[in-house]
Amino acid sequence: MENTKSDKKETNQNLARFVRVAEKSDLTDGSGKVVNVDGRSIALFRGKDEYFALANVCLHRGGPLGEGSLNGSTITCPWHGWKFDVRTGSFTVIPTLKVPTYKVKEHNGSVMVEIP
Repeated sequence: MENTKSDKKETNQNLARFVRVAEKSDLTDGSGKVVNVDGRSIALFRGKDEYFALANVCLHRGGPLGEGSLNGSTITCPWHGWKFDVRTGSFTVIPTLKVPTYKVKEHNGSVMVEIP
């Protein structure tokens, strides 16, 4: 079966894309930053020269994870102390509860987040 132009357009619109959200120099190890992409609030972190991104909303009461403190790979929500693994988005007490995460890469000094 042959794809029509409209089928190809739909397929291309469903593909994820990387979006520049910060410069490498904007983040130091252990620091976080809140960025907004396509109406999504994303908490961006740098730890040991790795970058992590997750939804900027705590599962408990919607606290701003991007304003929390990062210790190793654990982010602590500033409102009520809930802790999440920035690598997986898992709540440390009940790992099956997860905050959505995003793939992150550095390219030519820019930090890029994959938006589905």
